[in-house]
Amino acid sequence: MISGSAPFSAERHKQALLNRVPGASTVRDAGHRGCGEPAGISVSSGREQAVPGRNEGADAYRQRVRHAELCHPAQTATAEGADTRYQRHEAHRLPTRSDEQSCVYCPTCSAPLGGTTRELLAALRASESRFRAAFADAGIGMALIDAEDRIIEANPAFAAMIGRELPDLVRTHIHDIIDPEETDRQHYLELVRGERDRLRVEKRLKHRDGRAVWSNVTISLIRDGSGRPLYTLAMVEDVTEQRLLGDRLAYQALHDPLTRLPNRTLFFERLNAAFMPAGDETSTGAPAAGAETGKPAGSAPVTLSTEALALGGPAAGAATATVTVPAATTPAATPGGGRPTRRVGLCYVDLDGFAAINETLGHHVGDQLLVAVAARLERGFSRDNDSLVARLGGDEFALLVADSSSSEQLTRLAGELIAALEQPFDIAGQQLVVTASVGVVERPVQETTPADLLKDADATLYWSKADGRARWTLYDPDRGAHQLTRQRLATALRPALERGEFTVEYQPLVGLADGAVHGAEALVRWRHPRYGTLSPDRFIPLAEESGAIVPLGKWVLEESCRQARQWMAEFPDTETFVSVNLAARQIWDSDVVADVAQVLEHTGLPPRLLQLEITESAVLGPGGRPVQALQALADMGVRIAIDDFGTGYSNLAYLSRLPVHVLKLDGSFIEGFRDPAPGGRPDNRFRRADADEQIVGAMVQLAHALGLTVTAEGIENASQAERLRLTGCDTAQGWYFAKPGEAERVAAMLRARKAG
Repeated sequence: MISGSAPFSAERHKQALLNRVPGASTVRDAGHRGCGEPAGISVSSGREQAVPGRNEGADAYRQRVRHAELCHPAQTATAEGADTRYQRHEAHRLPTRSDEQSCVYCPTCSAPLGGTTRELLAALRASESRFRAAFADAGIGMALIDAEDRIIEANPAFAAMIGRELPDLVRTHIHDIIDPEETDRQHYLELVRGERDRLRVEKRLKHRDGRAVWSNVTISLIRDGSGRPLYTLAMVEDVTEQRLLGDRLAYQALHDPLTRLPNRTLFFERLNAAFMPAGDETSTGAPAAGAETGKPAGSAPVTLSTEALALGGPAAGAATATVTVPAATTPAATPGGGRPTRRVGLCYVDLDGFAAINETLGHHVGDQLLVAVAARLERGFSRDNDSLVARLGGDEFALLVADSSSSEQLTRLAGELIAALEQPFDIAGQQLVVTASVGVVERPVQETTPADLLKDADATLYWSKADGRARWTLYDPDRGAHQLTRQRLATALRPALERGEFTVEYQPLVGLADGAVHGAEALVRWRHPRYGTLSPDRFIPLAEESGAIVPLGKWVLEESCRQARQWMAEFPDTETFVSVNLAARQIWDSDVVADVAQVLEHTGLPPRLLQLEITESAVLGPGGRPVQALQALADMGVRIAIDDFGTGYSNLAYLSRLPVHVLKLDGSFIEGFRDPAPGGRPDNRFRRADADEQIVGAMVQLAHALGLTVTAEGIENASQAERLRLTGCDTAQGWYFAKPGEAERVAAMLRARKAG
């Protein structure tokens, strides 16, 4: 609420203006009696309308005050008592044409020491004319307001600003133009009580046609000669265009330009607001710095025009609507009367196969599809202030429920969301069907942070994709802990290699015909300081994903070749070879042929005592045919073995043309060899065992026909070893012969064989 008053002081002038009738201007104490006390004269004119305020003929009055300050007798007190000295001067009379028009001026300050009616009236008229011109012709709105909050007088600029006529504004209560607000009202009361001299606020004025006019209002207090409050003067500047421009910029900063949905910035503001303590209203509404770090932040009302909401930016003169970014609502108390618990939920949505639509139909079709998806999501799921649908980027969307009730609520919403998106879209004259994967997280706000909630939702979305797409997946803490462990292991792989945390164990490869140790498979182990000794299946996939398999594989190769060289030195007649696993990425990301040649040269191991194992899928899979590298290794004299044969593509025609020496049968084929077939009619279990035995026998015969040897994995007992021997299998490995262990265990077996 605002009010104002006029900058004048003469009491009769004020009374004349309040009565709205022309009155006589009275000027007292305008004379001068030879530098003594001024002689009072009275001046009146029926032709002039009095204007209240501090203007007793402004120029003449200011000159008189200056004369009183400079030329009035000054008293000076001394230490012995009061001693008065007077400053006197001689006035001189300026030459004039008649006594009536003559005037005496002070030679020191040029103040009129005595004058005629004509001179004083001229000064008064000049002062009032200047004020009238400034008031009426000002480019900003101005209004004089009395103590009852009614307009005394306004200028044309103010009337035009609110679409009214000047006569209509006189005696209009200011609340008919400006909505009162409690905070501004308190400040105004301080101003009219004289506790402050000026107040500056931003107010929304009511235009006659109903639209809002935003303005900056400066209110000044006008006091009388004794310093008491008289009126207030309001100076109003129209800032509607600037305000609408600010609304447009604010909208663009908080909304996605393509879909018009809230963007990441507004999403994080609302996410942080959901974590604010109940009743906390101290936020500023600026983008929250804690969005990526998990620090809570608040929200505040953002006033945007209706055009800004509908079209992405406001238009001049548009009506406005207030969109509030609320803090979290006050939670209900728990049934036991304990501390209330608020909950928050998030559905993280990603369209399945959207990249293929962009690639096949074009990005313009993809953009239209995103707009249609956004409209369907907003129409169906942005239901109140507690639910927010936002586009986070690309084809990723989020549904935030700031005050959720349970995980069942979120999973139900996720199911509805998937069903809604499965309905066909009519895009560019054709129907498109898309599916979505959704990661769902719902939990109490006390148990998480905004950053953790978003991180877990992202991980859950990844699980949903991995589990088959077109489904929702609820966050599982155990699975999350496993993923966290994987991430930590992946990050620590390379530093662990530098710290020497890896070691190599060896499992003997035993000939089934003679029971002798022909070689040993090198198996890397990670002696992790926190998780203990980790087997290859725990970290080798991570090493392949991160690329750490290249330096790790080279280190294992060098360690294994050095150990095989020691066996060769101790047992020169046994020709014990070492078998090292080779990852497909080692072939694609490094010059494996050069690496192997370098290692063999450094260790002095003959190439015939090195066997490299590569999986069947890596050799025969689409786009993964490292035939040239394998051929170069075979030409070097290195043995090549296909690991886990029978579980991949099993392209036998292509296998005949590969530079391969050994087939290693996967342990799943050996399970049927565990127990001997019972007498009588076999059941289904033993029919399967018989089938496994037939398959192994066929693969052994095929391998021998191609000139290859066969190694079986996973031998656990003597029965399996014997039945495999009967199929013609060449070598085997498993716990029946020896568990993986130190290289010394292989040496001990070689010594025992030699001693026997």
